[in-house]
Amino acid sequence: MFENLTERLSGTFRKITGKATLTEANIQDALREVRRALLEADVALPVVKEFIDRVSNRAIGQEVARSLSPGQAFVKIVQAEMQHIMGTANSELDLRAVPPAVILMAGLQGAGKTTTVAKLSRWLSKDKGKSVMVVSADVYRPAAIQQLQTLAADVGVEFFESDAAQSPSDIVAAALSAARKKFVDVLIVDTAGRLAIDEEMMAEIRGLHSQLNPAETLFVVDAMTGQDAANTAKAFNDALPLTGVILTKADGDARGGAALSVRYITGKPIKFIGMGEKSEALEPFYPDRIASRILGMGDVLSLIEEAERKVDKQQAEKLARKIKKGKGFDLEDFKEQLKQMQNMGGVASIMDKLPGMGALPPGAAAMVDDSQFRRMEAIINSMTMRERLNPEILNGSRKRRIIQGSGTQIQDLNRLLKQHKQMQKVMKKMKGGNMANMMRGLGGMGGRGGPGGMPPGMPPGGRFPRF
Repeated sequence: MFENLTERLSGTFRKITGKATLTEANIQDALREVRRALLEADVALPVVKEFIDRVSNRAIGQEVARSLSPGQAFVKIVQAEMQHIMGTANSELDLRAVPPAVILMAGLQGAGKTTTVAKLSRWLSKDKGKSVMVVSADVYRPAAIQQLQTLAADVGVEFFESDAAQSPSDIVAAALSAARKKFVDVLIVDTAGRLAIDEEMMAEIRGLHSQLNPAETLFVVDAMTGQDAANTAKAFNDALPLTGVILTKADGDARGGAALSVRYITGKPIKFIGMGEKSEALEPFYPDRIASRILGMGDVLSLIEEAERKVDKQQAEKLARKIKKGKGFDLEDFKEQLKQMQNMGGVASIMDKLPGMGALPPGAAAMVDDSQFRRMEAIINSMTMRERLNPEILNGSRKRRIIQGSGTQIQDLNRLLKQHKQMQKVMKKMKGGNMANMMRGLGGMGGRGGPGGMPPGMPPGGRFPRF
């Protein structure tokens, strides 16, 4: 996410290292680079101007704190102003209304609005414990109603049936009545997507807004459209009282222009950010965390929260008990760890939240994918249970059978066995629950592909930044 901007800014910060103070003379080059990076990231011009002015006013002439290098002081200022542009804190949904609280969804066609309705309903249901009903008032796009019905079934929320022959007004009236009768907490209304700012369609959604008096009116916009996302959101906000914005497809946005422009241009907070196609790939938008990710500092808090939600605690405790008793770490355990990583969005998603990604060589982060992990899992699946529990019995004929069954090469199998041995060494140091031994073990495994080094598939040369 926002890789291009992260690379450019990280390079700029490294250049300013070593100065005794931040003066007008030595800060101008850095500000020029930051300005160019923001413009290339498709951040709206008024946002860039405001941002640069605020950073400049705070940075020029500032004495560097005793414990900070000039680079760190400058980064701290940039991070604070980036948060200021995007919003100082997460803006939560305001559902304090007589049930059902209505959420009205608006947006252009193709922004991922219907998918976002399903993601949001899942988040409200699973994370907030709300009973949710969804309804489609999109009578124009073929199969829009059926699409929402399928997605609602996938995420386990109630779907109110509608028909393309009905008027949107009649659909939402019937849905609201049904939600009241069933004592549903939240009713999410999916409206027709527009190809452009169409006055007739805007009049329709204004009518629905007046009819429903929603607690939240959210505008769904594609992050990859850059500053156009902010301009479109502003046009909608001028016609409709929006309460917030949801950015979709942020995982495919290497620039970051929309995230940095939307709130400043519209005055409305970004409430959620879509980070993939899966139903769980919707995160509350935390400006401080996003600023940290853009600046290559990672987002450890979100990573911890994701682990809390998605890691199988029973499996983790079972492995911990096994290791504590001194039992070996076999390939079946290794496979389980690969699955846990996949549950957290894969290595690319985890790396995006780890500190130091901005210090990687240009394009390095984009080279990381989960294909190697999938190969590893395929190799283990091609083994018998005896081979998984006792990989030392693997001879030439067994190896040939495994690589043929998994469609891989002998190098892939040997790499897997080598990494498994490294993991075994670490786990031995954990015997008896000795965390200090474990950390020493990790520290000694800085080689590429080792659990304590870069993840498998990571290009060499990655290191944490020193500003």
